[in-house]
Amino acid sequence: MGLTIAQKIIKEHLVSGEMTPGKEVALKIDQTLTQDATGTMAYLEFETMGVPRVRTELSVAYIDHNTLQSGFENADDHRFIQSMAKKYGLYFSRPGNGICHQVHLERFGKPGKTLIGSDSHTPTGGGIGMLAMGAGGLDVAVAMGGGAYYITMPKMYKVNLTGKLRDFVTAKDVSLEILRILSVKGGVGAVIEWGGEGVKTLSVPERATITNMGTELGATTSIFPSDEITKAFLEAEGRGGDYVRLESDDDAVYDKVIDIDLSTLEPMIACPHSPDNVVKVSSLKGTKVDQVCIGSCTNSSLLDMLKVAALLKGKTIRPEVSLSISPGSKQVLSMLADAGALSDILASGARVLECACGPCIGMGFSPNSGGVSLRTFNRNFEGRSGTADGQVYLVSPETAVAAALTGEITDPMLLGKMPEVTMPKAFKIDDSAVIPPASLEEAKDLPILRGPNIKPFPNSKPLEDSLSAPLVLKVGDNITTDHIMPAGAKILPYRSNIPHLSQYCFAVCDETFPERAKAAGESIIVGGNNYGQGSSREHAALVPLYLGVRAVISKSFARIHAANLINAGIVPLTFENPEDYDKLTQGDALALSDIYAGLDSGKLILKDVTTGQEFSLICSFTQRQKAILKAGGLLKYVGQGNL
Repeated sequence: MGLTIAQKIIKEHLVSGEMTPGKEVALKIDQTLTQDATGTMAYLEFETMGVPRVRTELSVAYIDHNTLQSGFENADDHRFIQSMAKKYGLYFSRPGNGICHQVHLERFGKPGKTLIGSDSHTPTGGGIGMLAMGAGGLDVAVAMGGGAYYITMPKMYKVNLTGKLRDFVTAKDVSLEILRILSVKGGVGAVIEWGGEGVKTLSVPERATITNMGTELGATTSIFPSDEITKAFLEAEGRGGDYVRLESDDDAVYDKVIDIDLSTLEPMIACPHSPDNVVKVSSLKGTKVDQVCIGSCTNSSLLDMLKVAALLKGKTIRPEVSLSISPGSKQVLSMLADAGALSDILASGARVLECACGPCIGMGFSPNSGGVSLRTFNRNFEGRSGTADGQVYLVSPETAVAAALTGEITDPMLLGKMPEVTMPKAFKIDDSAVIPPASLEEAKDLPILRGPNIKPFPNSKPLEDSLSAPLVLKVGDNITTDHIMPAGAKILPYRSNIPHLSQYCFAVCDETFPERAKAAGESIIVGGNNYGQGSSREHAALVPLYLGVRAVISKSFARIHAANLINAGIVPLTFENPEDYDKLTQGDALALSDIYAGLDSGKLILKDVTTGQEFSLICSFTQRQKAILKAGGLLKYVGQGNL
């Protein structure tokens, strides 16, 4: 039986385990990346391990999230990360150099390599044939130290593309179409491989948009073949030597195959407040728009920006609309300027923002109260924009421009003829904003620079054989990490200060949660389906840990968040009978007993002491996960010599 692309990479990097779906596999990791919203904590964890030097082929620390420096906190974190990178062997991408996924695609990614990053959109690298996965910061720290990365062997899905996209129909529309088909939990436990003759019509930036958005499916990762189009992209970046050809075998077997005819697609739009709430743009014709944002790691490539500039050239945006443009990297911004396209963008009335995540992570440019904001981003979770009642829609750059020019949601196919955009044969190479690490000899005497906002990793304790605690919070389906631990300009500066951060935990759902959780001492949370979807931010586990949460019980979990809970020493449990969720009430006194025996059998009995009812829970963990939980989390497990 033949192998898929992902299976070939997994086989080549397999450290231990069995390549059978559902079984745990340990993978050798070639590359890692971090960004500053998650990086400070990841490097504190790495430092605690006592490893003298990063042991991967390449590790890069990016500064792209917390770039608004209204106080000392972000600047201190950046200085800390830079000093860690210099001492421990990482490359450091300075603020302004660009968004981690865009820059990594341009300058560092290699087909056939494994990459994990402390950012959920790390699968962007699948656009050039990498096995690229988002992970918690602690998993990234372990990989930097030479440890393996453990995942459940995924199923293999294939999306078979035929035809060719029409003008004004884009890779973003492909992403929204697959989200419409599968939903935000439809890719859980699977790798999405993109194939078929239609793949040959998509450039690397278009492929990267699709693999980036695959994160919203809950997929382990998404991946494209590495072919002549990949080769041309790498050669244009001056990295032709990094190219290797990668394709699936003709007799590879897939668990699911989905067919999409590119030539029949129309412009699509995701409505508030979920990326899978997708309809045709034409169905919302005439909806008034207040704000438009173009950029983010999803749609900020040179190709995207040149198309935007061409559509805006000689035109002016509507006076009632505010338009922001965020180029994905310094390379993109510089080439826009050299081509004269930046002038076309500025002349339209748009505001050009820094080469950073910016509005996508709630770092500035929030919409007006109740405002409708069309964004080329990957997420539109409630409150993520920084405006609690903001109505955020996800669209392609072409649909975004159409709205900026007309003041309302408009099918971009009505704009007339699509201007021709020609991509350069070679990209402008300038890595001056990437600082290499110090030599081993020089690194010995280098200090680590810490600011007063950087606090220690929260303490966990070994798992006990019984737990009696109140159900301190009950939430519904599709609770995101933005619900658990919100982002935004007011909160992100405290990502290295868990005690301060804790006062915002679950603020979107229940502002009283932090106070009640602290008062309880130890507590349990109950959730619905797909609990913890969204970002890889381990803060969504570390902050509940700090507040005393010892277990989370839900109908199902998102992959990365479940791993982060285990890494933090919090036990993720699922209902054997999902309808039992309805029988529990917030405030009930709950009890778990004989936990160790339950870990071995795979089942635990939850007793609702308040009502006297009992419920069966599934606790299916690998031997390694059990050991991590018993130790009190991954950091303590590693501290026992288990790197």
